[in-house]
Amino acid sequence: MSKEQNKDLFYTQTAEEVLKNLDSSIEGLSTAQAQERLATYGRNELDEGEKRTLLMKFLDQFKDLMIIILLVAAALSVITEGMDGLTDAMIILAVVVLNATFGVYQEGKAEAAIEALKNMSSPMARVRRDGNVVEIDSRELVPGDIVLLEAGDVVPADMRLIEAASLKIEEAALTGESVPVEKDITETVEAEAGIGDRVNMGYQNSNVTYGRGTGVVTNTGMYTEVGKIADMLANADETETPLKQNLTQLSKTLTYLIVVIAVIALLVGVFVRGEHPLKALMVAVALSVAAIPEGLPAIVTVILSLGTQVLTKRNAIIRKLPAIETLGSTEIIASDKTGTLTMNQMTVEKVYTNGQLIDAKEGLDASNTTLRVMNFANDTKLDPTGKLIGDPTETALVQFGLDHNFDVREVLKDEPRVAELPFDSDRKLMSTIHKEADGSYFVAVKGAPDQLLKRVTRIEVNGEILPITDEDKQAILATNKDLAKQALRVLMMAYKTSKEIPTLESEIVESDLIFSGLVGMIDPERPEAAEAVRVAKEAGIRPIMITGDHQDTAEAIAKRLGIIDPNDTEDHVLTGAELNELTDEEFQKVFKQYSVYARVSPEHKVRIVKAWQNDGKVVAMTGDGVNDAPSLKTADIGIGMGITGTEVSKSASDMVLADDNFATIIVAVEEGRKVFSNIQKTIQYLLSSNTAEVLSIFLATLFGWDVLEPVHILWLNLVTDTLPAMALGVEPAEPDVMKHKPRGRNSSFFSGGVLRSIIYQGILQAALVLGVYGYALLYPEHSTYAEIHADALTMSYLTLGLIQLVQAFNVKSVYQSIFTVGPFKNKLFNWSIVASFLLLAATLTIPGFTPFFKLSILTPTQWLAPIIASALMIVVVEIVKFVQRKLGMDEKAI
Repeated sequence: MSKEQNKDLFYTQTAEEVLKNLDSSIEGLSTAQAQERLATYGRNELDEGEKRTLLMKFLDQFKDLMIIILLVAAALSVITEGMDGLTDAMIILAVVVLNATFGVYQEGKAEAAIEALKNMSSPMARVRRDGNVVEIDSRELVPGDIVLLEAGDVVPADMRLIEAASLKIEEAALTGESVPVEKDITETVEAEAGIGDRVNMGYQNSNVTYGRGTGVVTNTGMYTEVGKIADMLANADETETPLKQNLTQLSKTLTYLIVVIAVIALLVGVFVRGEHPLKALMVAVALSVAAIPEGLPAIVTVILSLGTQVLTKRNAIIRKLPAIETLGSTEIIASDKTGTLTMNQMTVEKVYTNGQLIDAKEGLDASNTTLRVMNFANDTKLDPTGKLIGDPTETALVQFGLDHNFDVREVLKDEPRVAELPFDSDRKLMSTIHKEADGSYFVAVKGAPDQLLKRVTRIEVNGEILPITDEDKQAILATNKDLAKQALRVLMMAYKTSKEIPTLESEIVESDLIFSGLVGMIDPERPEAAEAVRVAKEAGIRPIMITGDHQDTAEAIAKRLGIIDPNDTEDHVLTGAELNELTDEEFQKVFKQYSVYARVSPEHKVRIVKAWQNDGKVVAMTGDGVNDAPSLKTADIGIGMGITGTEVSKSASDMVLADDNFATIIVAVEEGRKVFSNIQKTIQYLLSSNTAEVLSIFLATLFGWDVLEPVHILWLNLVTDTLPAMALGVEPAEPDVMKHKPRGRNSSFFSGGVLRSIIYQGILQAALVLGVYGYALLYPEHSTYAEIHADALTMSYLTLGLIQLVQAFNVKSVYQSIFTVGPFKNKLFNWSIVASFLLLAATLTIPGFTPFFKLSILTPTQWLAPIIASALMIVVVEIVKFVQRKLGMDEKAI
């Protein structure tokens, strides 16, 4: 933006002063003025920040420590072996480039998905230009523009309101308060007032829910309140994901091990075996290559990418790949109420009429006067598609009518509205007057029970009009109180008939009324939310509710959902006002007892998230407002809302819910747990195989054997490791995956018995490989040393390859038998084993391949020993698993 916009506190000024300061008028700007200001101030949109080029994204993928180790190994391979090492280096580079390509591809997909969501929320704006009302792209708005607002509109820029007719604006995006704010254009506000108290202003991305209004644009783009917070986000700290922490730690551990192993191998070769330093260095390089699971970065990326595709189909858009794994470790889900746990749609739940309280689902005759009044005294509009537009409370009443065969559009054709007394906040009533077919007039009145009951003199019971008694009033008040205890918003309906249109004064129109009924409404919980909460609790995850709504409403919904036990008498609700009274130290001592936070402002959310994080918990946080963005970044996983969420909150999130549904979070958690489990299986598979390779080469070096060549290790790592490892990444979730407690922040890829399995299974594989090599030397089928050595080398290579393929079946479960988990359920895995075997066999059977890989052609009898060794791998591991289950080690690992 080329010029800084006005920083005047427009809410402290009168409408006339604002127009004068902005050099505008009620008639709006001319086209020429608008174009000039657009050139001066820029477009009304948020800055996207510096865009990273494709090359920058690609190079970022090479910052991982594991990748750096691989590149060093490739360079050493070329330096020590010349052209022979070039093949090894090319294989390593191919794996590295594949990993980088997957990373860039997924990042681009996530950006495209979020961009599509952003475009959905770009509103049009109706403005006065050249004295005429025209519709323009809201990005073309400039300070001084006169914007017209009505129910259903998104406020397209910050503006001082200069006209308002019963105008209500929902500003949850900025304040966290779900109840619409009644606007008052005549009131000037103190300079210290918060956004929620600036009743004469409209702010960008807020929503008009009722009435009409006109405003003059005061600020656009990054100078709006939304823009200011977006600018602040650049300084917000992001939490490192458990996956990144685990991979970083794994990389460091492997680096230390590789260095130690290589140094020991070099020293043994030079000083124990008396080898030439160059040859000893080549052995050290071979050990380094064997120790590095070069396919792991690419495989983890593939597993995460596949998981994101699954979740995209289920309305969860993953913006950052590691986020899907973080979901699997989530221990706390801090969720907003409105729209996530509830329908974000006011709904009639109870009706008190004819002296009876009935459920909204029960039948109600279309002639019922309570039904007629709630639809008549109502400003809801229906667009051509049948969508209800207006105040959420009023749309709920019309929807209730439609559900009970009362179409107000049709009824008004015969009983048109001829006059009205609009709602105002002083008398808390609204009245409409309708002409009947017989020439009389029907007066429909709805409003607050405490105000309307004062104006009632009669009561209707089953069609009979009777004088209202004190007992009747007590019954009405008792019902009203009972409904309020259930956190229902209650409105009273009353009416009267008149031979002529009464004088449009409240004392005349809204007097001597007939009580018709009470209507209880609430934003109900989503049908699937209670089950999702139950599943979360069963999975050891604690759901907590954070809302700007009233304490009673929040508590009632929390009990209906099961977040709070309805029978629990302890206080589990904390309000924002009470939270303000607590220091961080005091709050840290008591925060665990609260499951619901009501009437909180978005800044409170950061305190709540940090309190749980300080306790060592992994926290997922939902948010839709602009002010939610800092807490979304602070949380271990920020979850934005795709429908109601602002652009800023989506951009600050790790995941976006396309359906704003809490149940989708639980689906994502389950997928995250499956992803982590599959990564663990992959790591167990790769590292047990690499452990076997390192031990085989290291021990063979001590024995004076040349058991494996570097090219053998690279080929096995690329073929027999990579394909099965990738297939393990799409293993189906175990049936009880959501019945275990979250693994937590301090767990790692080696937890749950994985490290122990890697060690003993790696030693077992090495022992079998060396055993076959020794057998080949003891029982040769050729006479020359070169032929015997070539056969032994080939048989050990084949043994290691077959054992690794068998090992892929073993790692499907750490403790359960492969026959229990179903070894052939995963079709992709089955084909990967077949493909890997064929690629392994090709190096042993195709004449052109054998010299390239320094192998010999084996006889059928020489194939027998490797086959027996691989079968023993299954037998021994099954025995160990059986013993572990008997010792209860599987239960301790959960």
